Amino acid sequence: MSLPDPIDPPASAGPPRRKRTDEIVDAIKRMIVEHGLGPGDRLPQERDLLAQFAASKGTVREALKALEVQGLISVRTGPGGGAFIERMSEGRAMSLLSNFLFAKNLSIANIYQMRKALEPLVAASATPHIDEAGLKRLEAIISIYDHEPADARERWNQRMAELDFHGVVAEYSDNPILAFTARFLQRLLKDLTIAQDIYVQPEPVLREGGIRHQRDLIAAMRRRDADAASAILAEHMAEAEAHMLRLETRLEDRFLSETEEPRKPRARRRA
Repeated sequence: MSLPDPIDPPASAGPPRRKRTDEIVDAIKRMIVEHGLGPGDRLPQERDLLAQFAASKGTVREALKALEVQGLISVRTGPGGGAFIERMSEGRAMSLLSNFLFAKNLSIANIYQMRKALEPLVAASATPHIDEAGLKRLEAIISIYDHEPADARERWNQRMAELDFHGVVAEYSDNPILAFTARFLQRLLKDLTIAQDIYVQPEPVLREGGIRHQRDLIAAMRRRDADAASAILAEHMAEAEAHMLRLETRLEDRFLSETEEPRKPRARRRA
């Protein structure tokens, strides 16, 4: 006997009903924006929120707790207490995203796939807005790694400064989502274990090529040539990816050779 065909839901069914707590969270977020509330401002008292949303005390407190976990408010107890608007720092936002990606087995290739797509856009969007002070900052950063390091500490600082160069470029982008994502990818490289292992190795780096690209970028930005800035960063990212992947392969091969057990000599057979 054949089974009946599944019954399609009516077109007018709409999305599933959301939790009341989530609705209140969204409503409070809209309230913050519509009333222009900023860090340090207080939300309405709990009794007012209960009346406004016609919700139970437990539901409102759950919504406030969710906003606090998200870093948008802080709840203080005692005299003068209440729920206060907080400014979520970029570092906290990146930490939350990093926690989400913790078990995703990120690779250098994953990160550079994104960097190759985004860094040229960041450079182009920053070019019309960067000022002479910003360009001077970029030149000062290059001076940190335009020479061979004296020791392991300086080598590490140079690798971090190379990433900081791109963070400064992102500061001048007029697209906050693009700038944040670019800086987040730079932070992932700083935190990624395999990348850290590469950065501490006394391996030769493509210093001359990378610095040439960066100085060409500064020149393009100074003359407000966004297309040139984008092309320079595209080439720079492609070369940086290839170099990092080569170092990753070399490091993994070295690890395997060091952990391989030497073969034991075969016992000589007696006649």
